[in-house]
Formats: sequence, structure tokens, C-alpha cells
Amino acid sequence: MNATPLSREIDECLHQAARTYRAKQYQEAGELYRRAAEAYAQLGDALSAAEARNNASVAYLQGGAADRAFELVENTPQCFAQAGDRRRQGIALGNLAAALEALGKYTEAEEAYRQASDLLGEVGEAEMKSQTLQALSALQLRTGRHLEALASMQAGLEQLPHPNLKQKWVKRLLRLPFDLFRKGA
Repeated sequence: MNATPLSREIDECLHQAARTYRAKQYQEAGELYRRAAEAYAQLGDALSAAEARNNASVAYLQGGAADRAFELVENTPQCFAQAGDRRRQGIALGNLAAALEALGKYTEAEEAYRQASDLLGEVGEAEMKSQTLQALSALQLRTGRHLEALASMQAGLEQLPHPNLKQKWVKRLLRLPFDLFRKGA
């Protein structure tokens, strides 16, 4: 089967995007992923287009372009939901949450992080759920909700099937305030 010019363009965009992303040229990587998304859309491949928009969003966010990141990721969770792809829906919600957080929309970001965490947990993605809960914890710290942040961080670390030494140490450290609280109650 011969590749079409459009599919070759997609392959080239994705290859260049990955290379520029690794080189920390985030704006260029975002643009390449965005072009791949447009090409996928022309082929009628909505899921691959949404995946490429998610990748573009991550690249733009890394490059400090939160508005552009949000614009690209905004509708992708619904696209994956309609296809019944709960794993990629959860990932897209996490990316949406990160963009919302970068835009200072903390309440919306927190809700998106919670939805992402729930979906990732449902599909057995413990590592990604842990990362999402840790991002939620950082947001809660930023907004002055320290006890909630501790609980979110602890929940995130509890998701890890094989925590490393540092993660085990942090888990133990996080248990201290809750143990003291229980003893005092």
C-alpha cells in the first residue's frame, strides 16, 4: 500500500516535532504537531487529530504559550469521550487542566485534574493518576489549601505500585500530620 502525500506530510511533521521537542524548541514543535493535526483532520481521522492537538498543546505550554495550548486542547477530551477512549480522555483532561492552571483559571483546572484522575484510575493508569494528583496537589498549595494539598499528594503517591526510595520517604513524611491529627482527635 502506497503512502499518500498527506500521510507522508504527517509522518514528517510528527518526526520533526518529536525532534524539536527533545531539543526544547517548544514553539516549533507545537506548530509541527498542529500541522499534523490539521492533516489528520483532512484525512477524516478525528482521534489522531485530537492526539496531535494534545501533543501541540503540551509543546506550546512548555514554551510558555498557555493561550495557544488551551485553544488546541480545549475540545479534545470530548472527542475521546465520544469515541469511548477513556484513557486518552483522561490524558486530555490532564493537559486541559495544565493549560487552565497556566491561564490562572484555578477552579476549572482543579475540576479537570479531578476528572482526569478519576478516569485514569478507572482505566488502571496508576502512574498517570499519581502524576495528575501530584499536579493537583501543587495547584492546591499554590492557592493556599495546604491540608488538601497534603491529602492529594498522599493519594497520588499511594497510587504508585513501585515507589522509589524518595517517594517512599515522602509518603512516610506525609503520613505524620495525619497520624498526629488522628491521635489528637
